[in-house]
Amino acid sequence: MRNIFLFIRRYFTFFTFLILQVVALWFMISYNRFHRAKFLGMANEMTGFFNKQYNKVEDYISLNEENRRVHKFNDSLLNLLPRNFMKRDTGMEIIKAPGSYDTTGQYRRYYSRPATVIYNTVNATKNYIQISRGSNQGIKDNMAVISSDGYVVGVVVNVSANFSQVMSLLHVQSTVSVSLKKTGDFGTVEWDGKDPRFLLLKKIPKTVDIQLGDTVLTSSVSFNFPPGYMVGTISDKKLDNTTGMYLLKVKTAANFYNLQQVHVIENTEREEQLQLFDDTKKKIEEIKKGPR
Repeated sequence: MRNIFLFIRRYFTFFTFLILQVVALWFMISYNRFHRAKFLGMANEMTGFFNKQYNKVEDYISLNEENRRVHKFNDSLLNLLPRNFMKRDTGMEIIKAPGSYDTTGQYRRYYSRPATVIYNTVNATKNYIQISRGSNQGIKDNMAVISSDGYVVGVVVNVSANFSQVMSLLHVQSTVSVSLKKTGDFGTVEWDGKDPRFLLLKKIPKTVDIQLGDTVLTSSVSFNFPPGYMVGTISDKKLDNTTGMYLLKVKTAANFYNLQQVHVIENTEREEQLQLFDDTKKKIEEIKKGPR
């Protein structure tokens, strides 16, 4: 306490000057319209500056929650895309089950679920992505996975109760059926295990007009992916004279170095398609064997 009084006594003159200065400024601002306007303007500038900095900090803290809300909203919009719906040919139908169709005769074929990436690799020859949804959330093997931007990422290959393992496009065993947006020609994209930024597009004949920058999309013959999702763009082309086919270099649309949020897409008719495919193979084999 004694030191406090000694400090005040030592700087008494300075403190008196500060108090008188504040009083003088108060009188000047209170009874002078010009100075009052100037002071309020400066006060607003300072208040606005500090509020802006505070909001930046607050926005950064709440950014993760905001990303989740936006991703959930995007997933809701994704489920409304026309490509998720099909219209059956009902020309030969006599009886329709109640509730099978909406008022336009369309039914849902693809359904999307949002998920968060919790593990991802790009430097191996067999890269996998782990996401935060599993069988408890309706995820199954062979579901398609796209990025939050709508770009192709991979396919679910293993599922636990609350997590799923996705085979990335950057996997040497990954094969996806695709088509050229400009011409509609079908091919397949694979990865050669080298540069994570590029895939290889095969089975496109040399008669097709290929230009650098052409867009590559998922095709309509895929059992996993809905048609029309972007895989990448053609960055280089070479002709394999032994096969008469192009070997095209495709720059991936998805940024595999920075995957955070994805959508998992279910083809609700996949099992029926595969069953028909297998049954057809068996039937052809029986026909080849002939009558016993």
